Order: sequence, then C-alpha cells, then structure tokens
Amino acid sequence: MVHEKTRPMNNNLEQYRIRLSELGHQLEDPAIFSTPQKLSEVSREYNQVKEIVDKLDKIKNLGEKIRETEKIAESEKDPEILNLAREEIKKMETEKNEIQNEIKMALSPKNKLARKNVIMEIRAGTGGEEAALFAANLFQMYSHFAEKKGWQTEILDSNRTDLGGFKEITFRIVGLDAYKNLQSESGVHRVQRIPKTEKTGRIHTSTATVAVLPEAEEIDFKINPQDLKIDTFRSSGKGGQNVQKVESAVRITHLPTGLVVSCQDERFQQRNKDKALKILRSRLFLMEEEKRQREIETSRRTQIGQAKRAEKIRTYNFPQDRLTDHRLQKSWHNLPEIMNGNLDPIIEAFNK
Repeated sequence: MVHEKTRPMNNNLEQYRIRLSELGHQLEDPAIFSTPQKLSEVSREYNQVKEIVDKLDKIKNLGEKIRETEKIAESEKDPEILNLAREEIKKMETEKNEIQNEIKMALSPKNKLARKNVIMEIRAGTGGEEAALFAANLFQMYSHFAEKKGWQTEILDSNRTDLGGFKEITFRIVGLDAYKNLQSESGVHRVQRIPKTEKTGRIHTSTATVAVLPEAEEIDFKINPQDLKIDTFRSSGKGGQNVQKVESAVRITHLPTGLVVSCQDERFQQRNKDKALKILRSRLFLMEEEKRQREIETSRRTQIGQAKRAEKIRTYNFPQDRLTDHRLQKSWHNLPEIMNGNLDPIIEAFNK
C-alpha cells in the first residue's frame, strides 16, 4: 500500500519512483512466484504506485508546457495568438488541477480502504442444514468470483456440517480493489429453493449472513498484547468429535471490546494464532473506521443482523431463476451463472 501522507505533489515524485523501482525488482525475482500471496500483494502495490507516478509525471509535463506557453505569451503582440495562448494555459491549468484532485482521491483514507484485501465471514442463519448448505454455496460463489479476477482465496477458519455445509466460514481474498468490489455483499442473503433433503418437493426459505471486513495490516491498527486473553483447546471436526490430541486451536478475546475470535483449521497452534490475530485486527480496524469516518456500514453487527428473513438484502429464488437485490430494487436472471461467480453485473450496479 502507499502509506505516504499527502505532501506537495512534485516533492513526492522521486520517492514514488524509488518505490516503484523497488517493487519492480521484487516482481522480477523468480522466487516471488513460489509465494502467490506475496506476488499478489506486491503486484497490487506496484499498480497503485505506478498510477500515482503516471499522474505526477503528467502534472510535471503540464507545468513545463504552461511555463513555455507563458513565455510565448509574454513576447506575443498578435492579439489573436495571445488569446489562443491564454486559452491553452487555462485549459492546461484545469487539467493539472483535475489530476491533482485525482491523486488526492487516490491517497485518501477512503480510497485506501477500497483497495484493501478483504476478510469475509459467512454464517448459516435461519433454516438448519439447508442454511449451512447455502452458506457453502455463497463461499463457492465468492471463491469463483475471486478466481475470475485473478485474486487469491485463503480459508482462515471453518466449521463444516456432516452434509458438507458450513455453520460458519471465514476466509481472506487478496486482490486489487477487493474491498471496493465486495463491501456491498455485507448483510443477510435469503435463498428460496427445494433442498436436497426435502422429499415432498416443498420450497424452503433459509438465510445466511455475510460480513465483509477490510483486511487491516499492522501499520493500520496495532493491538496491545496486554488487551488479549489467549486460550488454546483441541480442534474438533464435524459433529464436534475430537480430531486432535494436542491443543492446536486458539481462541483470542479482546478484553476492551469483548470481541472473540477462534481458529482451528491449521494443525499448528502458531498458525491458528496468526490467523486469529489477522481476523481480530480487521474487525477492530473496521470498528475504528466506522467511528472515525462513518463511510462503511454502521457496524459489523449491523452488517450481518440477526439472520432473520425480514432483514434480507438479497434473495436467491431458484424456482424462478432470479436474484433480487432489495437495496437496488433490481433483479437478475441465470442463477447458475451467478452462483458460479458471475457477480460483475451486480457489483457494477452498486459502483455506479
């Protein structure tokens, strides 16, 4: 990420050039391809820094052209040519100001948030096993969407059911503008369909909640170790049976807020701890952003609601092959394609 504060534009150009060169060397190193996550992160920052460098170059070139045109105007006696020169200067000044505003927007906290990776949490709501299966379908949908974008998906924690659904699953998506694209997915998703377990052919209505958190890095939010209570326990599998004899699972409680995060997917305690801290930091960061800027949803609890059918933001109606977003009051058809990750038309409707 570009962490520099906004200073006079031209003073930043050389610093950004140096950073762009550093990132370019990293991308040329064959070793980076053995770590897809690192490759994605470096590529993301490279694109961001290059965008800033290109804009600063345009400002520099416009400044030089403005000065050259001003010199011509000073010695010009023909009124018609003088007016043309003044109009050209005015046009270039306007373009220069527009690019400066674009840079300020690119470096603004809101834009930095939009470009972050995301941590998504999906939980089965009303509907029992069918809700858990729907939660799994949503995870697959977002995973396919990420794959189409060339992004990386990493499961951080999950709790599967016997039929292959998820009581809950937390995962990370690494990619440029991931939060910008996915933040509108927060809320209660409702499904109407005939479950695989239904023998009479009756349509059931179930829900799952989705929460989208911008991934926070240590530079974004530092956690005081004294504010944490860390417990370890044995991982459990489907149905709650014990699957390990060692206490590799980790539960972290943030004492000031009462937030609790658990991770048990990894076999090693330290990896589970690292993942739990990543989730906790992102939750705390989102809470802080909500208080400071009020540019995201009012709070994580408001995002996901209580998983009641009345709180739905979107309905997936399989018998009618229709997805309806109730915030936009708009519908799309071809649910199989949508569930296979074709979310671009819906996301583009939100970003207009």
